[in-house]
Amino acid sequence: MAYETIELDVSPEGTAVVLLNRPAKRNAFNALVIEELLDAFETLKKNPECRLVLIRGAGTVFSAGADLEWMKAASDYTEKENEEDAYGMAEMLRRCYELPQVTIALLHGAAMAGACGLAAAADIAIARKGTIFAFSEVKLGIIPATISPYILNAIGPRWTRSLFVTAERFDADVAARIGLIHHVVEDETAMDKLLEHYADLVYGASPAAIADTKDLIATVQGEPIDAVLGHLTAKRLAHRRVSPQGKEGLSAFLEKRKPSWAK
Repeated sequence: MAYETIELDVSPEGTAVVLLNRPAKRNAFNALVIEELLDAFETLKKNPECRLVLIRGAGTVFSAGADLEWMKAASDYTEKENEEDAYGMAEMLRRCYELPQVTIALLHGAAMAGACGLAAAADIAIARKGTIFAFSEVKLGIIPATISPYILNAIGPRWTRSLFVTAERFDADVAARIGLIHHVVEDETAMDKLLEHYADLVYGASPAAIADTKDLIATVQGEPIDAVLGHLTAKRLAHRRVSPQGKEGLSAFLEKRKPSWAK
């Protein structure tokens, strides 16, 4: 589909950039933004040539969260209409979370409310120093429901409770300390350097193994450590060992050469 609020570009090497592109609206989410992100993530999921997905925001901030006009319109929806509207956001975040590629959110300026959810749904989050974060929903009489699974997964229940119920603003240093983001960088140059480091790692790894590893984590998380889980993990490893990329990786290691997927 032709996008109005985002841009999607995939390089010949296989790096995709998903750009939130409403700078005049501080890249705020509305129904169209969510619909277009849904489509972009679904498109990338089906692209076997794509190895790395970068999520960025145009202009002065990554995203200011929900668009005020969208929120105002939702106040006139029925409860069922609101449920359907909110499910779009939940589904968009899930599709981001389940992408088979490595996903990196690159944050600057501000990442508010739903934007924090998008960052938490990515595999890696990097923020420029001074970036501001907040879960401001309770100030508006609503709750951060659709982003809650990803925030809980990232920072745990104690910090989630504290930040959700107070709507307190916090900076990138705090975000890194509690686990919402992985790295704080001084400027765009430092961010590009760190991104280059991660790209080297991603392009040196098996795409199929990365996809299976992401699915493995989602499957194993929260399960009791018992014989059933032991059999499940053994089965997963056996499947990967006999796979084409599993065999290629071992052969390349023993032959002291780069595997076929390495760039």
